[in-house]
Amino acid sequence: MDSFIPIIHGKKVTLRRKTEKDLHTLWTYIYGTMNPEWKKWDAPYFPLKHLDFQTYRKQSLPLLTAIYPHRMVIEVDGKVIGTVSYYWEDELSKWLEAGIVIFDSDYWNGGYGTEALALWIDYLFLTLPIVRAGITTWSGNTRMMRTAEKIGMMVEGRMRKCRYYNGQYYDSIRMGILKEEWEQEKQHPQSTVYHLFH
Repeated sequence: MDSFIPIIHGKKVTLRRKTEKDLHTLWTYIYGTMNPEWKKWDAPYFPLKHLDFQTYRKQSLPLLTAIYPHRMVIEVDGKVIGTVSYYWEDELSKWLEAGIVIFDSDYWNGGYGTEALALWIDYLFLTLPIVRAGITTWSGNTRMMRTAEKIGMMVEGRMRKCRYYNGQYYDSIRMGILKEEWEQEKQHPQSTVYHLFH
């Protein structure tokens, strides 16, 4: 796997480095409409601060040349449908959190997100010196929780009623998987991950 131009092919999706050509498509998904549907599930308790395209482009360009990109686009048959990402909760201890957004709702519930997240977690374990990968979500996003569970993640923490959205309290959810558990998932014929990689 070329770490400088990573392209990761799955059965349904491809993960690849974000390029300048992708920026307008991504900007349109994120800022092109008021109250986009994807935002109702992706941390909706944090307001989405609008950026015009030139500002978004200026902020994005320096990030495109990273050797190990913190974000890749998810592509299906040449169409960008979302992104995967990671950030360091604590880089010193290699505490990493991953993320995924499928912007195009036509690709929800079709297994695209599950495969994209599995490919991304595998790439992170292969290229970074981490012993664990995790995600943070909220109890209102059951789709994200199911996706993480399908690829072997378990609930590691639940902060009760600390997210407030549309007049209701929700839990903050931490889920994760250890590297050795991930390798077991890849070898277990009854696991979702096994069938994604075989």
